[in-house]
Amino acid sequence: MPSGHFGIDTGLGREYSLRMGPLTDVLTKNYGVQMEISGAAAMWTRPDTGSAAVSGPAPTFSASKGIFEAIARLKSAYIRPTRVELCKPIQFDRYVTNYGGPLRKANQVRGGDSYQLAAVILVDVCYRIYGVVEEVTGPPSGTNHLHALQEMFLRRLTKGQWFRCPCLGWKEFVPSYVGSFRSDTAVETSVDLVIPSMLHAVFDRPVGGKVSPTFRQNVAIRKGVLEYVV
Repeated sequence: MPSGHFGIDTGLGREYSLRMGPLTDVLTKNYGVQMEISGAAAMWTRPDTGSAAVSGPAPTFSASKGIFEAIARLKSAYIRPTRVELCKPIQFDRYVTNYGGPLRKANQVRGGDSYQLAAVILVDVCYRIYGVVEEVTGPPSGTNHLHALQEMFLRRLTKGQWFRCPCLGWKEFVPSYVGSFRSDTAVETSVDLVIPSMLHAVFDRPVGGKVSPTFRQNVAIRKGVLEYVV
């Protein structure tokens, strides 16, 4: 393609064009974004597994939203995840860490002892995540805040900047790569499964919400692709 122009598939059934500016469908005014993230370990916690956490096979809607927000965020708009593509086979492994926080038993706190926390995590992960910028409240001062958030996200992604360091679930699982799609990355089409129950969102609103978890049942990953259903 010519310099300064490329197309991006946002998972909404159309290609968004960037010509020295933001990715925007000029007919429907949808503002799409996409990114790739990979790392040595990830934890997409299943709430039903309790204190001995076990990861789900793919990032939840809420986790993908958090990754977008780690790069760019506004109070009046947010990036709604639409799809995630798994680009590595699903591999689980045991993980043990020492916890020294306030949820330890009283005698452990008094003695300065750590609590050994066991978990089952994902290893060697890579994802392509798609999203679209949506409005939460009216635009401040009449500005196009959807365009502003999209442009901020793309600029920071290109420069390797972010609001806070993105993570792959748990904070200690920092990514080895965050950026635009790499040419040698491909969807792992061998992944084909159904998740009986999957955490969708933790809060009742996209921005400034209260804790009110919601779940989705029989979530399908087909040929390595998970479509987020709102």
